[in-house]
Amino acid sequence: MKLFDVYPLYDVTPVAAQGIEVTDDNGQKYLDFYGGHAVISIGHTHPHYVSSLKEQLDKIGFYSNSIQNPLQRKMANKLGELSGCNDYSLFLCNSGAEANENALKMASFHTGKSKVIAFKNGFHGRTSAAVAATDNPSINAPLNQQQEVSFVALNDFEAFQNTIEGDSFCAVILEPIQGVGGLDEPTTEFFQFVAEKCKEHQVVLIADEVQSGFGRSGKFFAYQHHNIQPDIITIAKGMGNGFPVGGVLIHDSFKASYGLLGTTFGGNHLACAAVLAVLDVMEQEALVQNADALGHYVKSKTSELPEIKNVKGRGLMIGLEFDFEVAALRKALIHNQHMFTGGAKNKNLLRILPALNITKDHIDLLFEGLKKELS
Repeated sequence: MKLFDVYPLYDVTPVAAQGIEVTDDNGQKYLDFYGGHAVISIGHTHPHYVSSLKEQLDKIGFYSNSIQNPLQRKMANKLGELSGCNDYSLFLCNSGAEANENALKMASFHTGKSKVIAFKNGFHGRTSAAVAATDNPSINAPLNQQQEVSFVALNDFEAFQNTIEGDSFCAVILEPIQGVGGLDEPTTEFFQFVAEKCKEHQVVLIADEVQSGFGRSGKFFAYQHHNIQPDIITIAKGMGNGFPVGGVLIHDSFKASYGLLGTTFGGNHLACAAVLAVLDVMEQEALVQNADALGHYVKSKTSELPEIKNVKGRGLMIGLEFDFEVAALRKALIHNQHMFTGGAKNKNLLRILPALNITKDHIDLLFEGLKKELS
């Protein structure tokens, strides 16, 4: 059997990794400034992470959600403590798409309505409602197009006001920092306006923190830069440092009932051990603060490269925008400088999404590599 060919692949085969260093099958080492789409939050094979998973695997790796799993409660308590979101309840699943799917479903249950407002260049996943709320027609099959979604430009107050008027929407879903779309953000004034209008029209506000959450923006959640409170928060990617796990934080004003949401693998013992290890390291190594500090350092370094026309994002969720398409630059960085970086829907944008425990020395190496390829 062959693999279904849906991924364009670089000719690199990683076989080992440590921190932000990845080693391929030829022994070549690479610096990872992309973290596999912002998934690697505490570094590859962090010792505490590895030992936690090994220890848990020796005990029990999986059982269904039909039994008690104290690790789920322990993890929820730790997450609430570090994020400041103790007035939410946690539903665990397996991915960002599944988290957004359940968030949209919960909003529809809660309001009795079905239409969704999403934002241009937003990305929320590839499953049914999540992909319908994603601004990319090429991955939106006819089956998904049965969902009713209205797309509005970020920071367009009038368009949002005109769209939300009426009585048909169950949810507004919004990335505090767009990931795939190219690191654009709502302004604080716009985010607060959206939150106010959602409350006024009894529409559920979903903050998609799948990529921007777990400290990446320099706060635990990126919406916390704007002094608003979403009804639902979705999480995944960095929460498991590579172990497949996602979650939905649902405000305590929502009522739970048996069977309302469900999953086979979500919240299994290994997943909980992975997330607990990530939270331990984030707390012990002050990674949210490090992300904030190094985000400012990255922005200060961009003055050394006149080719960079704009800097987007916050913390260690950074986009470097050029006046040319960056595909060739990314390829050169891999093959010549041995550095992984990312692209975006904006073809001129280089995405920087490293582990949150990188250092200024690592950032210096990135800019040295960029200077060599741009000279």
